[in-house]
Amino acid sequence: MTDRGLRPVSNPSAIFLQQHSQQVAGACVLVTQEGTRPLLVEVQALVDGSHAPSPRRLSVGLDPNRLAMLLAVAHRHAGIQCADQDVFVNAVGGVKISEPAADLAVLLAIVSSLKNRPLPRQLAVFGEVGLAGEIRPAPRGQERLREAAKLGFTHAIVPKANAPKGGVKGIEVMEVDRVEAAIARVAQMQ
Repeated sequence: MTDRGLRPVSNPSAIFLQQHSQQVAGACVLVTQEGTRPLLVEVQALVDGSHAPSPRRLSVGLDPNRLAMLLAVAHRHAGIQCADQDVFVNAVGGVKISEPAADLAVLLAIVSSLKNRPLPRQLAVFGEVGLAGEIRPAPRGQERLREAAKLGFTHAIVPKANAPKGGVKGIEVMEVDRVEAAIARVAQMQ
């Protein structure tokens, strides 16, 4: 909105992508769907030692129940221990994300913060995490990948079922089917 009325927003994803002067641990770019439009949103996590008998779990813009589930899955299937840690998760820009395809980005942001190792700068992620540690596909995977490539992202970690046959121009797609495989793939890139 301007003094001359409404103006179109050419790149709505830019609003939700934080621009850091250097790589930071705990930040992961999610390719989500807002209606029928793919949207890139930065998910941030802060994992820090707890000084209370019961560690805090706080989620802003994301479902707090899914956060608890993701922490349990990460512990059970990937050996990621957060029982004595406070865990804070935030979707940048005040956006509310309700789709389960955000799970993988949240999980990778948590692991990045816990290990204090930034994720690669041009990495985009999406995928639902199941209780058995599997990575489930998200709807409209091709559209999500094309949007990420259009915005200059060069790498994507996606569910195996969303991996495009023949790829997407301009982006290297890495397919994963398990939580531990996704964490290992990121570790290879760091």
